[in-house]
Amino acid sequence: MHDTLPLLARSDFPPIRRRQLDTLQVNLGYKCNQSCLHCHVNAGPNRTETMDADTAALVLQVLRARQVGTLDLTGGAPELNPHFRDLVRGARASGVRVIDRCNLTILSEPGQDDLADFLAEQGVEITASLPCYSPANVDRQRGDGVFERSIAALRQLNALGYGQPGSGRVLNLVYNPQGAVLPPSQAALEQDYKRELALHFGIRFDHLFVLTNMPIQRFGSTLVSKGGFGPYMQLLRGAHRTENLDTLMCRSTVSVDWQGDLYDCDFNQMLGLHARLGGTARPHLRDLLQRDGSGAAIRVADHCYGCTAGQGSSCGGALDALPQSQAA
Repeated sequence: MHDTLPLLARSDFPPIRRRQLDTLQVNLGYKCNQSCLHCHVNAGPNRTETMDADTAALVLQVLRARQVGTLDLTGGAPELNPHFRDLVRGARASGVRVIDRCNLTILSEPGQDDLADFLAEQGVEITASLPCYSPANVDRQRGDGVFERSIAALRQLNALGYGQPGSGRVLNLVYNPQGAVLPPSQAALEQDYKRELALHFGIRFDHLFVLTNMPIQRFGSTLVSKGGFGPYMQLLRGAHRTENLDTLMCRSTVSVDWQGDLYDCDFNQMLGLHARLGGTARPHLRDLLQRDGSGAAIRVADHCYGCTAGQGSSCGGALDALPQSQAA
């Protein structure tokens, strides 16, 4: 696999700094039941990295000490971590909003028969990957049979109240482009998704999040192999919008890897660019017990243009579509 960091490190991306911490995005490990081309984590069934019980317990300590409002759980498939459910229970008991970055097919994996019921009981917000409403496109990107299993999972979640008006059980979907292009308008594509999924499958959901593919890990390596890395970076840089700098999620989010190390975002985590919090070269969750990093400089490189290009991109979708309460 090609290392794209040397191609990204020299950058003129504008300097930015942290604000008050309001979200911990925690990667519970890189093991996943799928291997997707666009995956910036390079997750898959053969990955063995997984967060241990002591580090998961430290996550809960930090949530309480820093009064963090949101715990955003990701992977890999975060549900495959053996401490996933204890972490969810502990966070919810403290009144923390919990987001599960779910690939949908995990709900039909052996040993996960009660997962959907657990998520519903705990009031977990589900943000689920569904890169298209077309079976052929989804299976091409994620593997044969993935679309059918995803639809079955969405129906199961709908039956539990997810995506249904007034239920309080939030179901969001995530779209990634299939190639080296910027995603289309989030608002327009959300309407297409809602129409097609309701018409053909009777499925309802709350919001669609449109994400830009990042030129790192598996996707970045593929771009290099096919000679498309340079043109894609030109596309991202050419579409940069200065107004998106103010709403970048890295300003109020800390990304935590499976070992408890801290980064400014999930993408920096995959590039090995540790956050600069309190001057520590390799900050850890333990450091957040003492300080939240407000005012610290955020580490930037050329891949950051992927978050400011066009309508902007974050784990909450297009930046220009975020409510003001989520944009700080």
